[in-house]
Amino acid sequence: MEVLLKYFPYLSPEKIERYRRMGELYAHWNAIINVISRKDMEHFYTRHVLHSLAIARVMQFAAGSRVMDVGTGGGFPGIPLAVMFPDVEFTLVDSIGKKTKVASAVAGELGLENVRVINSRVEAIDEKFDFVVSRAVTTMENFVPWVKGKFLHSNRNSMPNGILYLKGGDLSDELKKFPQSEIYDISRDFCEDFFETKRVVYLPID
Repeated sequence: MEVLLKYFPYLSPEKIERYRRMGELYAHWNAIINVISRKDMEHFYTRHVLHSLAIARVMQFAAGSRVMDVGTGGGFPGIPLAVMFPDVEFTLVDSIGKKTKVASAVAGELGLENVRVINSRVEAIDEKFDFVVSRAVTTMENFVPWVKGKFLHSNRNSMPNGILYLKGGDLSDELKKFPQSEIYDISRDFCEDFFETKRVVYLPID
């Protein structure tokens, strides 16, 4: 929790309690259904919670926004973001049932009424959203067709609707086909070594 409070010192007591409980719940569920490696679980707040919240440094979602988390796994980045933005509706999607079981259980036990978890391929989701978030499930070239046609036309946020994607490494070749994309170095906000090569990629969708 210390690393989280270092960068988000003004969290409400309710949010602090939910983030504290989050660590306990994932430790419990991960012992039953392994969705986080043991090594990563030792650095849970840095590598999962804080990493997810790097998106909150790029975008402060407006109340009433609809956000879909594609390939959420056990609930990242969607669940940490849902705690941060309680007035935003999050739809967490993953095709692997054991992972959505964990995400559903954690969201339920945290009392996150702004979270839906769906066990499905994203192509089968027939809804529209302001933003799609994800954490490195595939290349951007593969990812964009999955979510094509799933964006609302009207914008309610400070940036046009689009994709906010957590990725690592050198992205220059991968993003050549997307010249409109913008890259935010997470290391500018978070100083831990883990974030040295981590990025948030923003891709507006017309």
